[in-house]
This record gives sequence, C-alpha cells and structure tokens, in this order.
Amino acid sequence: MVVKTSVSISNQQESFARKLVEDGRYASLSAVVQRGLELVREETELKDAELAALKKLLLDRMNGEFLTMEESDRQIDAMIARKKAELGL
Repeated sequence: MVVKTSVSISNQQESFARKLVEDGRYASLSAVVQRGLELVREETELKDAELAALKKLLLDRMNGEFLTMEESDRQIDAMIARKKAELGL
C-alpha cells in the first residue's frame, strides 16, 4: 500500500535527491526518500538489536559467577602462557 504524504527538506537535500534521480540512481524523488527511510529503519533495528544483546550480556554477567581479582589474574596469566606456548614464545 502506498500512502501519499508531504515532507519538508532543505534546499541542499532536494538538490542532492534530484541529482541522484538525474544520474539514474533512483527513479524518482519518492524513491530517494523511501530508500532514506529504509536505511533509517535498518539502522534503528540494528541498534535496537545491539542494545538488546548488550543488555542480555550484562544481565547474564550480573547473574553469573564472579571471580576474585586474584582468580581473574590467574586465569589471564594462564591464558597468556597458553598462547605463548602455542606460538613457541
């Protein structure tokens, strides 16, 4: 379904959009605006998904096991030693 609406854009935006149409990159000014809205939608959905993943990670970490500083340092040192051994260092 197509809905007609009116939007205001700056002179610079209008010139840019018309140039895209003149260059054959888009069929019409409407197509340029539609693509712009689609990009904003995709960007918004991506940011929302990233934020949800970050919130889940934080919650998982908050509900998970906490290490003491000493245990954390021990695990890091062990990981570095394994990597050095793998690389023959």
